[in-house]
Amino acid sequence: MSGLADPVGLARALIGRASVTPEDDGVQALLGGWLERLGFAVTHLRFGRTPILFASIGAGHPHFCFAGHTDVVPPGDAAWSVPPFAAELREGMLIGRGAADMKGGIAAFVAAVARHLDGGGPARGRISLLITGDEEGAATDGTVRVLPWMAEHDAIPDFCLVGEPTNPTSLGEIVKIGRRGSLNARIAVHGIQGHAAYPQRADNPVHRLLAALSDMLAAPLDAGTEWFEPSNLQVTSIDVGNPASNVIPASARARLNVRFNDRHTGAALSDWLREILARHAQHFDLEVEISGEAFLTAPGEAVRMLVAAIEEQTGRRPALDTGGGTSDARFIARHCPVAEFGLVGDSMHKADEQVAVADLLALTGIYEAILAAFLR
Repeated sequence: MSGLADPVGLARALIGRASVTPEDDGVQALLGGWLERLGFAVTHLRFGRTPILFASIGAGHPHFCFAGHTDVVPPGDAAWSVPPFAAELREGMLIGRGAADMKGGIAAFVAAVARHLDGGGPARGRISLLITGDEEGAATDGTVRVLPWMAEHDAIPDFCLVGEPTNPTSLGEIVKIGRRGSLNARIAVHGIQGHAAYPQRADNPVHRLLAALSDMLAAPLDAGTEWFEPSNLQVTSIDVGNPASNVIPASARARLNVRFNDRHTGAALSDWLREILARHAQHFDLEVEISGEAFLTAPGEAVRMLVAAIEEQTGRRPALDTGGGTSDARFIARHCPVAEFGLVGDSMHKADEQVAVADLLALTGIYEAILAAFLR
């Protein structure tokens, strides 16, 4: 096996580019060159500092899109047994930053497309790739910005597969069909500073903040839904910054995170937080950042095709899951059905990040099978 049908060689070449977010190090030009050799029309876009690649072959429908990212997190301070961008092979494992998250997945899809085209496809329809360079960063100028551009150019797919490493320990365990939403809140409650011996002359904002937080935590947000676990509020910080033991402070601050299911929206949760704070404090500030809404791709024909391809290649029937953090699928879900499936992710973001060569080959087979089924 050689050339563009070899996922191991492709993965090693991608890992060799030190594309630590937000840097690109030429990795998207490398990927674009491969896709042009396969006959794709490749468009390189840039929003802010973020490089984005959109590539397409074929026309019309059905339209299958693969989405992913070429940026990686830094190697970190922990010691590596090999240079993090050397992409070394050792005892059946490919080691390097981005091997699992997610240059290995991109390499597997390119190899799958090369094999699919060599077999005569696409017999009908269209294959595209949406590859961003800022998923590991702020994610404000990548996938979320290119999707409106795709809509303007009649390039929204019928189904999108995101190649994130969804499997905890073994290939074939989990397909993500949704994700919880995530809300971060900063709270500042303001009172009146005073002497601790004369509380009647002060207004203690710490007490008011603690009462509000207690109300927020008093009862579960919900009991979960068919596809989602219960929503969860976690207080992540309480800060007063008061160096004196006999002074009632003028203000108290807290931060919290809510991971919420499809029974809620970020706006409704923001209103709920504000209502509780207003019950306990006359003066407060609330800043809310919603990094993603909850979304669900109800299992349909495309998901069934993906499950069948995984089971055929691995012998495992994957669970359909909505847990974990956020991904760029939260942006894609606004435009079309989306699911996530990739490599084993237990080493991602760690020193000696690695994937099994056997898994790279099997994932290529899975991607080739879903292409064949979707475009038949």
